[in-house]
Amino acid sequence: MTTNVTKQIYKVQRHHRSKTNKHNSFVVWLSGLSGSGKTTLANLLDEKLTQMGIKSYVLDGDNMRMGLNNDLGFSEADRKENIRRVAEVAKLFVDAGTIVIASFISPFENDRQIAKNIIGAADFFEVFISCPIEVCEQRDVKGLYAKARKGEIKNFTGIDSPFEIPKGADLILETDQIDVYQSLQVLLQNINKKVKKGA
Repeated sequence: MTTNVTKQIYKVQRHHRSKTNKHNSFVVWLSGLSGSGKTTLANLLDEKLTQMGIKSYVLDGDNMRMGLNNDLGFSEADRKENIRRVAEVAKLFVDAGTIVIASFISPFENDRQIAKNIIGAADFFEVFISCPIEVCEQRDVKGLYAKARKGEIKNFTGIDSPFEIPKGADLILETDQIDVYQSLQVLLQNINKKVKKGA
């Protein structure tokens, strides 16, 4: 734990940014297996919000591991630290007045809860992208499942590392039952009030 530091309070606060932006800020946390549709949905949501004049930004699992988290592997401890760092970054974006779309497998319930605690429950909208592993493997555009099946990738979620189903997700999207555009519409309907409230 860092010591001898003092939190600095600045004159421009989050509520000032919300007033300027004319919308609220919060985190839409997308979790689910690789291939479930998280990245595609995050991309479409970001595009739609931008078209609506709403400030948004996607934090993506792969992209974060190419920069801030490039020192982390896929052990349980590293996954935990990965999500902790992401949550802290997301919290800063929310304070800056931006809607964050966090697209992460985030397989462990405890880690998702830690993220929620860091960000704050009121600013955390959890979406479980539900899709059977068989369908995810069929999609497998990156070829990751095939490599995991061969033992070329270790600690791969769904193969030799578990995915814990979210217990209290705010929304569940079954992407093997509805397409990504239908998923986008359902998601927009569910966050619409959260975007406008208090702005």
